[in-house]
Amino acid sequence: MAGRDEIDARMLRVLRDDGRISNADLAVKVGLSPSACLRRLRLLEQNGTIRGYTALIEADEREHHMVVLTQITLERQTEESLNRFEAAVRRCPEVRDCYLMTGLSDYLMRIEVADAGDYERLHKEVLSRLPGVARIQSSFAIRTVVGRG
Repeated sequence: MAGRDEIDARMLRVLRDDGRISNADLAVKVGLSPSACLRRLRLLEQNGTIRGYTALIEADEREHHMVVLTQITLERQTEESLNRFEAAVRRCPEVRDCYLMTGLSDYLMRIEVADAGDYERLHKEVLSRLPGVARIQSSFAIRTVVGRG
């Protein structure tokens, strides 16, 4: 957002830490009146700076999700190839995040699966069949050190 100022930046920092903070408490933390704070908050939502709010859910002890960080290299990096890959990966619910990257690989994905066997299935049946995939390199997370979303 071109017109973002220090107050907007403070609001965003507070909201990253507590997306459920009341408008009155947010206003106090950023030094605004509640009405001015709400007006700025609505502008940040309308212009797309704030795209939404989410709840971070602690996994149930019975739900042991394995996090896999997967790098994908495509055969070609044409606009058509990128668009086809991105459209296909959006349909894969196990892919929690996907980033177009610079460097040696084209994409970095954060994938959540139940266990190694579930990842093997996903690798065989989905990832290796995504359009244009030339190479898949995966790393399994041992534990989360910082998890903000």
